[in-house]
Amino acid sequence: MAYTVFQHDTKFGPRKGLEGPFHYPNGRVLYYDPKAGDYWDPRTDFYVDCDEVAELQQTIFDRLSRDYSDPWKFVTV
Repeated sequence: MAYTVFQHDTKFGPRKGLEGPFHYPNGRVLYYDPKAGDYWDPRTDFYVDCDEVAELQQTIFDRLSRDYSDPWKFVTV
């Protein structure tokens, strides 16, 4: 099962040697570089600090818990 929590930027696609793209609610897109063991930002061409990636990932969990905290919210009768 997949959830669409926010809009994805379609201009970022798969890249050879990288995993992703991973889209975040704030519009940021990152790829995981398994050789470097870090996330890479294609807009800045820099690797992203692990703490910053953890914060971005937490925003997804927060959004999911907020949107689905009331299971009856999406039920129509």
